[in-house]
Amino acid sequence: MVQQLWSFKTLERFDVIVIGAGQGGGPLAGAFARAGRRVALIEREHVGGTCVNEGCSPTKTMVASARVAYLARRAADYGVRTGPVRVDLARVRERKRAIVASFRGGSERALEAAGVSVVRGAARFTASHTVVVVGQSAERSLTAPLIFINVGQRPARPALPGLGDIRALDSTSIMELAAAPEHLIVLGGGYVGLEFAQMFRRFGANVTVVARDTQLLAREDEDVAAAVHDVLVEDDIRVILRTQAERVAPDADGLRLTLRDAQGQPQDVLGSHLLLAVGRVPNTQDLGLEAAGVATDERGYVRVDERLETSAPGVYALGDVTGGPAFTHWSYDDHRILRTNLIDNGNRTTRDRVLPYTVYTDPQLGRVGLSEREAHEQGYAVRIARLPMSSVARAIETDEQRGFLKAVVDAKSQRILGAAVLGTEGGELATMFQLAMLGGLPYTVLRDGIFAHPTFAESLNNLFTAMERAA
Repeated sequence: MVQQLWSFKTLERFDVIVIGAGQGGGPLAGAFARAGRRVALIEREHVGGTCVNEGCSPTKTMVASARVAYLARRAADYGVRTGPVRVDLARVRERKRAIVASFRGGSERALEAAGVSVVRGAARFTASHTVVVVGQSAERSLTAPLIFINVGQRPARPALPGLGDIRALDSTSIMELAAAPEHLIVLGGGYVGLEFAQMFRRFGANVTVVARDTQLLAREDEDVAAAVHDVLVEDDIRVILRTQAERVAPDADGLRLTLRDAQGQPQDVLGSHLLLAVGRVPNTQDLGLEAAGVATDERGYVRVDERLETSAPGVYALGDVTGGPAFTHWSYDDHRILRTNLIDNGNRTTRDRVLPYTVYTDPQLGRVGLSEREAHEQGYAVRIARLPMSSVARAIETDEQRGFLKAVVDAKSQRILGAAVLGTEGGELATMFQLAMLGGLPYTVLRDGIFAHPTFAESLNNLFTAMERAA
């Protein structure tokens, strides 16, 4: 078990205090401890943060179960005969819980091995370098010259009239269902909402996605969003766009969600369950940041400079709480910046980082760097390379032909500015583009590279060859 220290009233002195044991805070605490510092890591709930406990690990575990159900239903397409497919959601949940417990335990053991003192409870600043921790057994006061805020985010709850009269789900509670809903309404057309929409359709629920924007995945290029839309519709998911939710109320069969479209026309959608997937908010409301002199923006996110220092000297913030991209790998890189600068005497900043991410729909949407729209907004003269997955030999052989590859190329330097891959293991293919970008390579290196046949990777040859032929 991770070491826990409890005392009363005395001011305990540490070299470093980390508030929040997420995928940035935990590794940072361990790095300082291994460097010989006395470190206190404050955690009010679970070691491992959102990723291990409510985000990446559990959701992708359940996505994997949903894909097995999908493939089992498609078995005849491959010449394999099976019987009726039934999903035991309670068993899916059990598998998810076991993997979460295993990953969380690994995080706890890593902290223990490093010599980090884990303090259980909720932290609140009382001065710039002093925090009070309220736990189940006692209240403690801790101080340190270096403090790091890594408290993350939580699902947003919209101001929707009638919401208090029903039991609405969020991205955490939906994973605890023991049976698939009869009809799941997903409020929100972003990454989280779409992953759960497709997942639960494959678990057997009827699903309706409601979004207020003109397209799903509002930050993506229009052609990418349209292709994802087509995938969901093909999977028998109803999608309603350009619509504002006005109220929700209990109904004889579950609930009634009242919508109003762009023309002001009302519409009711009946469902058994409602998933709120309208974004996330920072966990800063009870931190007492004003007592520490730590400035936040209008949404409550902690303001930091390019070295992740807040407006209070010696107080830093990392991960989702800074309002940057809410991805585990981004948070982990924040920890590397701080480790490099404050332990290894380096000089890293947040400038010029290349952002990759993957949306775990099926097929996956792997993304890295600039979209076509962003490249134009930044003034680049661009060339667009595009190849449908139906033209990829490996996709045809595996009967996974939905989606396409798209690369954004700087017409002057021939370097790749960004890419989107909607396809099987799209996240892995997007990483190949990222490696070329990190190396500053022109697209011609991928065009002419020798990649094993038949792999998805060799599609890069055809992608850029097709771009040149179309010029």
